[in-house]
Amino acid sequence: MNKEEVIKQFLDQKMLVFSFEDFCAFYPQENPETIKKCLFRLKKRGWLSSLRKGLYEITFPQDSNLPDLYLANKIYAPSYVSLQTALSHYGIIPEVAMAVTSITSKTTRQFKNKYGLFIYRAVQPKMFCGYQIEKYNGYNVLIAEPEKALMDYIYFQTFRGQKFDREAHRIDMKRVKKMNKKKIQNYAQLFGLKLKESLYAHI
Repeated sequence: MNKEEVIKQFLDQKMLVFSFEDFCAFYPQENPETIKKCLFRLKKRGWLSSLRKGLYEITFPQDSNLPDLYLANKIYAPSYVSLQTALSHYGIIPEVAMAVTSITSKTTRQFKNKYGLFIYRAVQPKMFCGYQIEKYNGYNVLIAEPEKALMDYIYFQTFRGQKFDREAHRIDMKRVKKMNKKKIQNYAQLFGLKLKESLYAHI
C-alpha cells in the first residue's frame, strides 16, 4: 500500500480527520491488519497524528492546525460544543481555555491529545437539542445556541441539588437579557430547571 497515495486520497476528499473505518471504506479490498500496519507506519513517519484511538489527523505535507471546536465534534460523536466553551464563545462568561466542553447523547468521556483536553457531558437523548451549525475559522461546527448553552450549564451546576450563583459563575446578565426568553423557558422546562431560584428572576 503506497503511503503517498493513501495521504493523497484523503487530501483529495478534504478529509483532514478520518477514522479507521473511513480508511477501510476507501480500501475495502485490503485486509484490516494491513491497514493497521499502514497507519502505524504513517504515524511513525510523522504523516499522521492520533487524536484518539481509531481517529487520525493528517500532518503531511504540513500540520493542519485544525480549530479545537471543530475537532471536538469529530473526536466524539454525536456531540455539540456547549457549557463553558460555548458560553465563553458567546461572551456570556469570561474567556476560559482549560478544556473544550461539549454535550453528548452517549456516555460521559474525556480525551487528551496535542490540542488539549476535550470533555463530553452526557444528557438524555431528548435533551440533545438546541444546537446549530456555525462557521468557525472556516470550518462548520455544531455548537449550542446561547440559550441552550446556558441551560446546559445551569443543569450540570445544579443537578446534585446545588444552587446556582450567577455572580460566582460570572454570568454577563446584559447579554442574557438579550437572549430569546421563550427559548430559555423551553429549555429550562426540558431539564426541569426552576429558574426563579437561580437566573429567571433576573431576566
